[in-house]
Amino acid sequence: MASGAVKVTISLPHDLVAVADAVAHERNISRSKVISLCLRDLAAARIHEDMAEGYRALAEENLRFAEDGVGPANEVLFPGE
Repeated sequence: MASGAVKVTISLPHDLVAVADAVAHERNISRSKVISLCLRDLAAARIHEDMAEGYRALAEENLRFAEDGVGPANEVLFPGE
């Protein structure tokens, strides 16, 4: 067992256990490692989704800021037009 690992007991549907066993056999790793890798991928995907959402929100905020600045900038750059 890996350092810092915690032993847990879970229940899974038979078809998912079969998938985990097939992947474990193909990759020559344990069933626990397969499940651990899947959870690690899920955690990474969640972080990616959170970051993408943050970037989208920031882009919208930056667009509003730019749009709000166009009028005053035009008044300074092109007075009297």
